[in-house]
Amino acid sequence: MNALEELEQHIQERLGGTVIGLRDLIRALVIAVVSRGHVLVQGAPGLGKTLLGKTLAAALSGRFTRIQGTADLMPSDMTGVHVLDEANRKFVLHPGPIFTDVLLVDEINRAGPKTQSALLQAMEERQVSIDRHTYRLPAGFLVIATQNPHEFEGTFPLPESQLDRFMMRIDVGYPAVEDEARVLDRYGTIAAAGEAASGPATASVTPEHIAAARQCADRVHVSGELTSYVLALAKASREHAQVALGLSTRGALALLRAARVAAGLRGSEFVTPDDVKLVTPWVVAHRLSLTSDAMLEGRGDREIATALLERVPVPR
Repeated sequence: MNALEELEQHIQERLGGTVIGLRDLIRALVIAVVSRGHVLVQGAPGLGKTLLGKTLAAALSGRFTRIQGTADLMPSDMTGVHVLDEANRKFVLHPGPIFTDVLLVDEINRAGPKTQSALLQAMEERQVSIDRHTYRLPAGFLVIATQNPHEFEGTFPLPESQLDRFMMRIDVGYPAVEDEARVLDRYGTIAAAGEAASGPATASVTPEHIAAARQCADRVHVSGELTSYVLALAKASREHAQVALGLSTRGALALLRAARVAAGLRGSEFVTPDDVKLVTPWVVAHRLSLTSDAMLEGRGDREIATALLERVPVPR
């Protein structure tokens, strides 16, 4: 078992004890963490999105903070403000919750566009600018954001520039009957309600675990044919008749990195097209801006991302 597989085993055991029936989604989270990517978790209210984010944050070493997205949330509520220190006669920064290792932004699309944009620099450069001063964030800064579907009341759609900064979007649907029965059995008592709300508090994954997993992923070989396959998928997305804005270069890089980690997680020393196909719905779908014709026909971004895989020839 390599370092990547050991890391996934740790996180699967930790999250699987709290979040039931989401094994494939937990694998997607592991891929994002190893790839230094931010994660957007989408689904209807009450399906465990917040619990999933909190449990992952608790499983990772480092400081954890949470921001609740609301219509009146201001950018300074995230980044912090300079306050006059009368004793020293100078302004000092009172840092906001963004100065952390793992940041959970709950219901991000209930915050206004101006507040959402406050995250752009932090997610891309791992630093923030406040009153003409630039402040570094921790090297392992990770954003886990949850959002409700766009048609829900009180939501603001995320701009394309911000969606592109999320390495993955994970869609959480209704659980299988067996899994939902296990949830009711475990959390059906009054005492268990408090346990589910607070979530776990101890870490099981150290920075050394993550560093070893990243070194393992970098040793996975990517052939020239596989790189050409990724580029062909990106080109096909840009030329698709029902896609107004296709996969960016940042998205193509994310797809290649995610496929590399996915290959390492199954113990392989090289990436195959099947690894690319596995991660495409998570990495590509949310980056596709669909045309009005596609929306009128009721086609979704995940459906078109899957269609791209059928359109582009697989290299031998």
